[in-house]
Amino acid sequence: MWKDQVRRIAATGYLTVLMPDVQQWQPAPAPTLAIAAALADIRVGTWVYASPLRTPRSLAWEAHSLSVLTEGRFEMGIGTGRPGLEDQLRALGLPVVAPAQRLSRVRDAVTSLRELDGPQLHTPVVMAVSGPKACALAAELADTVTLAAVPGDTRADLMRKVVPFQASGTVELALHIPVVGDAVSAFMAPPDTDPAALRAADSLLVLPADPSAAAEELWRRREEGGFSYIVVGAAGAGVCAPVVEALTVR
Repeated sequence: MWKDQVRRIAATGYLTVLMPDVQQWQPAPAPTLAIAAALADIRVGTWVYASPLRTPRSLAWEAHSLSVLTEGRFEMGIGTGRPGLEDQLRALGLPVVAPAQRLSRVRDAVTSLRELDGPQLHTPVVMAVSGPKACALAAELADTVTLAAVPGDTRADLMRKVVPFQASGTVELALHIPVVGDAVSAFMAPPDTDPAALRAADSLLVLPADPSAAAEELWRRREEGGFSYIVVGAAGAGVCAPVVEALTVR
């Protein structure tokens, strides 16, 4: 049961429960995350809101409300949408938004969130970015940044992409890892994801199943790339539980 899973995740030592923003995959993020925060002393967040699915003001209002209701334990993850979002927009009867307009909506949503928060509250903003314009906006607005990676990206490819953020030193770097051993988290990776191919490419999208090796690899990624915020899917949460413990005591 989902509520039991939240309690197990919190008891294991994970700091945050995250939810995607894809209809029909799970209940709506806002009420679900509010319940999760009430079930356990854990942070909650979206990974990530798709900007074309709501108006900027309504998205900001939802995020601000969650931040208030969770007493500051909510973080707003936001981006321009997953590949294939156009089909989802059409199915919902919403207009297909051009990439530049999607990015503009991200800016407008974060600006509205800051206005709603006022001086007494700061809802952390996590931005999922890819192209240079999105990266520039994230450097300006975000507290945490995750770079969209594809299975073909090697370690060197992703390390090059984070250099500008490493140089600024003002933004936390997040890394989502959809594959642990041979366990693939469906919502975080394409259906044809091949764990063996990721390992062969020295991809940062995969972790070894052995907890000691995984912990050492995460320390390496922190030292070399500055990745201090690690996201794993539900399929890998149990496998990574010993890794969380190892990192906590180190």
